[in-house]
Amino acid sequence: MTKKITLPLTEETIRDLKAGDSVLITGSMLTGRDAAHKRLFELIEKGEPLPVDIDGEIIYYVGPAPAKPGHAVGPAGPTSSYRMDKYTPALLDRGLKGMIGKGKRSPEVVASMVKNGCVYFAAIGGAAALISRSIKKIETLAYEDLGTEAIYRFYVEDFPAIVAIDANGNSVLIEKSKI
Repeated sequence: MTKKITLPLTEETIRDLKAGDSVLITGSMLTGRDAAHKRLFELIEKGEPLPVDIDGEIIYYVGPAPAKPGHAVGPAGPTSSYRMDKYTPALLDRGLKGMIGKGKRSPEVVASMVKNGCVYFAAIGGAAALISRSIKKIETLAYEDLGTEAIYRFYVEDFPAIVAIDANGNSVLIEKSKI
């Protein structure tokens, strides 16, 4: 059964999500990749304000392609999440409630998710054109100089994802065999 969830995430919704749940997400979410995460992390380290309020937000790890006429965005597939792992605990401590990407997370990120009551969703890699159909509107919020790595706000309807790691640290992601 697919769960329909609406953003922003509530504490109750986060606690109800279990690793392996299939979800359709509707609402607004932030986007950001490596370069934007690095800048946010540096501001946190300096004790300076962030250019966007991340409290209660979800960040989708994506660098969207330019939109074709009649579309809000071009292909918008997930980026490998491990690239943000060194910055993620600091963002979770600042109130970030969820992330969307692809691939495994470090033990430090999972521990921070449990501590802060957060969830990690996996989007399907290789399905960028399909995913982009659920993105209805996009606006640039910060770091426009980063191009596709800027921080955007996406307005999505029925964005498909899977709960990869829930707020209790349960995960559907497995290690590859070392055979």
